[in-house]
Amino acid sequence: MFANGLFYWNELMTSDVEKAKAFYARTLGWTYETMDMDEGPYTIIKQGEDMVGGMMPLPPEDAQQGAMSYWFAYVSVDNLDRRVAGVQAAGGQVLRPPFDVPGVGRIAIVEDASGAAVGWITPSDPGEMS
Repeated sequence: MFANGLFYWNELMTSDVEKAKAFYARTLGWTYETMDMDEGPYTIIKQGEDMVGGMMPLPPEDAQQGAMSYWFAYVSVDNLDRRVAGVQAAGGQVLRPPFDVPGVGRIAIVEDASGAAVGWITPSDPGEMS
């Protein structure tokens, strides 16, 4: 079953991955798996056996601008390219055009009409969406 428009994935961009991992393990019981990506290590957040989010070092461009650690959300969409085509007409902006992440899906970063940024994703396996 496919669910369009639901929050699908959340990522923590942090200045201290190990400190964040310890905090959430202690307070929420999260466990982790780390995988290597082109940009460096990426931590999968797990609640029991379920993958519930990701964690990675704060992007260098954000750190250089003095950004603090932050959470970033992704919303599931049924057809990323079609949905992104309507962003400007609805008063938003496309901050990063659609791109593919092998084994994950097709992603774009948009800014809504109020100025808030959010990721949109059509997963590689839409059957995963419910």
